[in-house]
Amino acid sequence: MATKHEQILQHITELGVGEKISVRRVAKSLNVSEGTAYRAIKEAENQGLVSTIERVGTIRIEKKQKDNIEKLTYAEVVNIVDGQVLGGRNGLHKTLNRFVIGAMKLEAMMRYVEPGNLLIVGNRYQVHKLALEAGAAVLITGGFDTNENVIALADELGMPVISTTYDTFTVATMINRAIYDQLIKKEIVLVDDILIPLQDTFFLSIDNDVKKWHEINGRTSHSRYPVIDGDMKVRGMVAAKDVLGADMTVPIEQIMTKNPITVKERTSVASVAHVMVWEGIELLPVIDEQNRLLGVISRQDVLKALQMTQRQPHVGETIDDLITGRFHETGPDSDYHYQCDVTPQMTNHLGMISYGVLSTLVTETGSRLLRQYKRGDIVVENITLYFIKPVQIESTVDMKGKLLEVGRRHGKVDVELYHEGGIVGKALMMAQMLDR
Repeated sequence: MATKHEQILQHITELGVGEKISVRRVAKSLNVSEGTAYRAIKEAENQGLVSTIERVGTIRIEKKQKDNIEKLTYAEVVNIVDGQVLGGRNGLHKTLNRFVIGAMKLEAMMRYVEPGNLLIVGNRYQVHKLALEAGAAVLITGGFDTNENVIALADELGMPVISTTYDTFTVATMINRAIYDQLIKKEIVLVDDILIPLQDTFFLSIDNDVKKWHEINGRTSHSRYPVIDGDMKVRGMVAAKDVLGADMTVPIEQIMTKNPITVKERTSVASVAHVMVWEGIELLPVIDEQNRLLGVISRQDVLKALQMTQRQPHVGETIDDLITGRFHETGPDSDYHYQCDVTPQMTNHLGMISYGVLSTLVTETGSRLLRQYKRGDIVVENITLYFIKPVQIESTVDMKGKLLEVGRRHGKVDVELYHEGGIVGKALMMAQMLDR
């Protein structure tokens, strides 16, 4: 039987997009405590089913697929710009295709306004009305209001009119940044992208015995399976070493590994790779928020996905891209292998190079040296930064690496960082090397 938490999530899923949700209403309709309702609504927010907006409340929104993750809903825009919804609350769940800045004459501006747009404009009431009639939402900057006719039209058409105290330039920058962040998120490969779904997953029940393991093993040639209970919740994992020498009638529950390591579908593949490499695991169960089995993910698929992403061009520039873009090899007469200039974005509040940037410099140096020795892809397992001195803004950092140990699958590199001939950092990097 489903728990109260699961019942609330199911109830929220069945609500119509755009419907308002309140803790009190959910608690009353499902006869649960307000605390239970609050926790379930927060979980629904984490899953992207609802969005909470100040002075508006919590509303049911369309759950985004990875294909359109770079599109923002009007509800998200309200949060980004600390806005106030003046009208058209029923349309907050809708996604916007693009935004238009209304800094031109009326006739010219309206040529660019289309259904699904967001028009960013000041206190021009006529423009607000025409934009709504064209099927676009309106974001009013500078803390200005609109008139009652516009608000009534927004409510009628279900297109939001939002007000923010920020100026037009700041608002455009904030929305651009949010879209850019979404593009970067879209590029990150998640477990959900490569998992073997439940219908193709082989698993055992806690009611099965060792004989059942041998039957499935004979059909699949796999050696490791999740063990579930009657509610599809993962209770353990059973592998060949567990059944070795066991009698055919022994219950699986007695020999399985209890409380196994599991992953969620929204976990990044890079994070999973680290766990699988570090723990030496070949197969992991993928679960939902209630610990129910969704499928499995194999080490082979994880490493294959990592190899693929390392060869893909990226759309959004991350901090790592910024650092490695300024990372270059030194000339043949230099004592160092690589150099990097410290830009303002790489520093902390004291104007010194940040620890995260230092870690990236170590990773890039070690990875490049390992690739020179053996072609392939690198998965960093461990970095130990055991000496560090401050390096100020607009300095040049020189890097020198030394291969300590390189095997068929693993590599170990000692990396030293210098500034003006003096050592400013020293680290040890260990990585797994993957053949292409």
